Amino acid sequence: MTEKQKMLMGILYRADDPVLNAERNHAKGVTKEYNQTNPEMSDYRQDLIRKLLGKTGDKIQVEAPFYCSYGYQIMVGDNFSADINLTIVDAGKVTIGNNVQIAPNVGIYTVQPPMDIRRRNLGFEWALPVMIGDNVWIGGNSVILPGVTIGNDVTIGAGSVVMNDIPDGAVAAGNPCRVISKTGGRTWDY
Repeated sequence: MTEKQKMLMGILYRADDPVLNAERNHAKGVTKEYNQTNPEMSDYRQDLIRKLLGKTGDKIQVEAPFYCSYGYQIMVGDNFSADINLTIVDAGKVTIGNNVQIAPNVGIYTVQPPMDIRRRNLGFEWALPVMIGDNVWIGGNSVILPGVTIGNDVTIGAGSVVMNDIPDGAVAAGNPCRVISKTGGRTWDY
C-alpha cells in the first residue's frame, strides 16, 4: 500500500513520501501563482482556484494569500467566501458546505502527529477529515482541528480553537471552543 493510499484512508503514513512531496510542491506552485496574480485578473484567478480544489460550487471568492497542502482534498459548496490568509492543511478531506464565510487568518488542519515521539521524529502522521456544514461563519484567527465536524447554521467566534464537533444552530467561541448559545437556525428578514 502506498503512503498516499494510507493518507487517503486516514491511517498512519510517512509525510516525506516522494509522491506526496511532489503533490504538495504542485499545490505550492499553483497557490504561489494565485497569490501573485493581479486581483483584476479575476477570471484567471477563478480558473486557478477551481483547477486546484477538488470541487467548487458556484460563486466562490478566495482572497489572496491562500495556502493549502494538496488542494484536491478540498470540496467547497456554493456561495463560499474566504478572506485573506486562509490556510488548509488538507491531507484529509475538507468538506465545506454552501453559504460559508471565513474571516481572515483561519486555519483548517487535518493532520494529526503521533504522540509517540519516535514515530513523530520518523515523519509519521495521519489525517482526519474536517466537515463544515451550510450557513456557517468562522471568525478571524480561528483554528479548526483534525476530525472536527461543524454543523449547519453555526457561528464560530473569532479566535476560537475548535477541538470538538459543534452541533447545528450553535454559536460557539473560545479556546477550547464551546457552545455559548443556540440560534435555532433563525434567520432575519430585512
